Amino acid sequence: MSTVAQLLQPVESDLEQLLSDLRALIGAGHPILQAAAEHLFSAGGKRLRPGIVLLLSRALDPAGELSLRHRRLAQITEMIHTASLVHDDVVDEANTRRGVPTVHSRFNSRVAVLAGDFLFAQSSWHLANLDDLEVVKLLSRVIMDLAEGEIRQGLFRYDTGQSLETYLEKSYWKTASLMANSAKAAGVLSELERDQLNQLHSFGRQLGLAFQIVDDILDFTGSDDQLGKPAASDLASGTLTAPVIYAMEEHPSLAVLIEREFSEPDDLDQALDLVRQSQGIQRARVLAESMARESTTNLKFLPASASRDALMDLPDFVLSRLY
Repeated sequence: MSTVAQLLQPVESDLEQLLSDLRALIGAGHPILQAAAEHLFSAGGKRLRPGIVLLLSRALDPAGELSLRHRRLAQITEMIHTASLVHDDVVDEANTRRGVPTVHSRFNSRVAVLAGDFLFAQSSWHLANLDDLEVVKLLSRVIMDLAEGEIRQGLFRYDTGQSLETYLEKSYWKTASLMANSAKAAGVLSELERDQLNQLHSFGRQLGLAFQIVDDILDFTGSDDQLGKPAASDLASGTLTAPVIYAMEEHPSLAVLIEREFSEPDDLDQALDLVRQSQGIQRARVLAESMARESTTNLKFLPASASRDALMDLPDFVLSRLY
């Protein structure tokens, strides 16, 4: 099974270039923000999102080349993603991410909020400078969706009435919108036809949703090390994901524990047992598998190349995290 580094191998040098370019772009003369940004862009992330943009950009070019505008789009994608993580960590009060101290635990929450804002502002500025209104609209939409996803997550805490559709919509905003719209934006810069642009959007949407569902399954099955955060932290904070929504159908008593916000001593442990005894995790796995497999049916129009092969292997990589 491929690791993400093996998968992104066709664009490995592009990603190295991307990180050094990002550090240069962020060098804004604010020592603390610069330190925060340095910390962010050296923290061992997977770089999957800009990697997808780079792979698509090379796969779409007849000579497999990468234009400066596609490079910049990948940088903007990583800036937006990183900004959202900084804000997420403040909202979730997480002290580490992937074993690295979060910005707010290393500096403070005020610096973290400002660093996130700063990265969103930077990404907007570089986005405007691409001088392509459709690309600006696609990625501005992502920034709106990220905020909408966070707000919805807050509003739906401990809400046992939410449906699977509500969960998928929120997951789209929080995770899949960036993959879908940045993939489509790569196609816009490559001057693709409308139906192919829509296929790129569907590819990113399905892959992003599968990725989020896998993350949500790992919250119940993974170790703290594997997750880079404490296991079962979503449920503990009232965020109800696919395994929980399915488990509540089988065990109505689970909803009672959630509605009283795990106020009794053993409530959380009982809730975890109910989720793990139910078919919830298995059903969520089936859902993730069908979405991941469906995603690459949208890439059939790409000509054969190493980049296309890597893109076609992405669903296996996303699902391999479960095993």
